[in-house]
Amino acid sequence: MNQQDIRFTAKDILEKDFKTSMRGYNPDEVDKFLDAIIQDYEAFQNKVAGLEQENAQLKREVKKLSERSQRQTPAPAAGNTNYDILQRLSNLEKKVFGSKLYE
Repeated sequence: MNQQDIRFTAKDILEKDFKTSMRGYNPDEVDKFLDAIIQDYEAFQNKVAGLEQENAQLKREVKKLSERSQRQTPAPAAGNTNYDILQRLSNLEKKVFGSKLYE
């Protein structure tokens, strides 16, 4: 989440003053509602911060594991790979051409 996406901080909400008029809202109700919003807002900010930390940690673990697996992956033996390819090619020729090829 970008800081540009956030329009208000909990402090902005807390310090917001509303003008009162003769038939305006009940200031106590507005204050209670804003207090509840501030609590939710702070909880969301804490949750986002925690998720960002968890995401960064998981990215570090993925990077570490991928580096480790690249170091530990042995190169296939050339003889085994060639033999496997030749065996597959032979099986493919038998399927495609049938026994005519080997008569």
